[in-house]
Amino acid sequence: DVQLVESGGDSVQAGGSLRLSCEISLYTYSSYCMGWFRQAPGKERVAVAAHYTGMATTYVADSVKGRFAISEDSAKNTVYLQMNSLKPEDTAMYYCAARRQSYSGSCSPVPIAYAYWGQGTQVTVSA
Repeated sequence: DVQLVESGGDSVQAGGSLRLSCEISLYTYSSYCMGWFRQAPGKERVAVAAHYTGMATTYVADSVKGRFAISEDSAKNTVYLQMNSLKPEDTAMYYCAARRQSYSGSCSPVPIAYAYWGQGTQVTVSA
């Protein structure tokens, strides 16, 4: 069974940075879409960034372009979300998700497409 464990959430002031980590229990870190999603209170869960293992980023939400970046360390089975220039509207629970996908290419930004989820890590940005 695939398990994901996020870490790195914190409370920061606007303009600050955080790096979230997601460790994935995969026998082979390949052939997966890895996505970061966030959900603010009272709002739906939305994609922040996604990429196919071993490839460049395939999706970044317009709201975070130029500020957030997804990356991976395949040796550690870990995917990261680097968040810079944080804004109060970035406050949310952040989730890591995985989707088995045998073909490389674009990764869906739709939450329902992902079968495996972490427990979430809270990011709070104060003005």
